Amino acid sequence: MTSGKGGGSGAGGGTETSGSGDIERTLQLLWDTGRRPSRGPKPTLTLDQIVEAAVRVADTEGLQAVSMRRVAAELGTGTMSLYRYVPGKGELLDLMLDRVQKPSENPADLGDGGWRSALEALGRATLALYRRHPWLLQVNQSRPILGPSALDGMEKVLSRIRPMGLTDPELVSAIIAIDGYVVGAARTQVYQEEAERRTGLTDAEFWQAQVPTLEKVLASGRYPVMASLSEDTFGPGFDHFEFGLQRILDGLEVFVARRREAE
Repeated sequence: MTSGKGGGSGAGGGTETSGSGDIERTLQLLWDTGRRPSRGPKPTLTLDQIVEAAVRVADTEGLQAVSMRRVAAELGTGTMSLYRYVPGKGELLDLMLDRVQKPSENPADLGDGGWRSALEALGRATLALYRRHPWLLQVNQSRPILGPSALDGMEKVLSRIRPMGLTDPELVSAIIAIDGYVVGAARTQVYQEEAERRTGLTDAEFWQAQVPTLEKVLASGRYPVMASLSEDTFGPGFDHFEFGLQRILDGLEVFVARRREAE
């Protein structure tokens, strides 16, 4: 589940924007409140099939490959047949966003019941979401259309972190802080993998190619602090994501404790 406030965008400010379609029609499709046609030929597809096909295309070919024509080809049908179910790509994108953000039904996936474990689980789950669907980083979700998955996710998390004793805006801000941190970490990981695919160089090979020059520069005495760093400083053994996540949670813990003392 993403908060929407911290929704990431790819290089260049994102290629798509949530809420860019007909908002009323999108909400009808998300919440199944639209009027169904009583006449005409029997539907051969379902809206779920269309959304799932669009997500498959985005996962395998990238968000820019998603079009009504491409999704129709994925389903083996004509492009015009899709317009019986969804007005266009703008509305389809919002349906895709809600589909992939569906929260887990297992309460244990939000930790052991405490607010810290809930936010910790949220951070890890959100990182996994972006890694499963890297195209999410190309969507500006600053103004999300709130569908059932988004609200279900928020309801589950808020119910777990309510005992923090913060105000309602502060509770939402805590979720936004986690989401914003995860978006940055996910972007770094996804971009690293993309760079490896495009260049053919592994991360280790890329940095190794710079070693001869860097050794000379660091031996010059111009960068004494950098030269004094241990050999494992930039090694793969340190989990930067977990370190950052835990420090955010530590900060929230201190804030919660101070609030309780003040009360």
